[in-house]
Amino acid sequence: MEREPCPYRIVDDAGGAFAMGTIGGSIFAAIKGFRNSPQGQKLPGALKSVKARAPIYGGNFAAWGTIFSSCDCALSGLRRKEDVLNPILSGGITSAVLSVRSGRSAMARNFVVGAVLLSVIEGVSLFIQHMAARNMKPVQPQLQMGPPP
Repeated sequence: MEREPCPYRIVDDAGGAFAMGTIGGSIFAAIKGFRNSPQGQKLPGALKSVKARAPIYGGNFAAWGTIFSSCDCALSGLRRKEDVLNPILSGGITSAVLSVRSGRSAMARNFVVGAVLLSVIEGVSLFIQHMAARNMKPVQPQLQMGPPP
């Protein structure tokens, strides 16, 4: 599957990450607001929590998606190839950039965690693609040899 060119890919990924973060954050905030509200105020508490927290989750996901896509595009431009190493390194760099205020040791730890997480995601993705391609191989039909007429 061919991806969009890099400047458009960054904006597209940022928007998609914001949407996913907002939807997932809405679910998480609704559950948390429902559980933390007093009896008789469960539904209004859940809605209030969603209105307050869902945009924050969406913004955090958008920041992560923007940095990740920017790093991915930069690495594909520098390395002049699109392979599995680009998203793995991009995940590590993104995690390090997002923890820059915590110091160098936190950046190094988060780089490793981000790279490992993205390598697991890429590995599972490659495995699923391999299994799907294996199931899509054309099979030559077997001719049944019966008794001659």
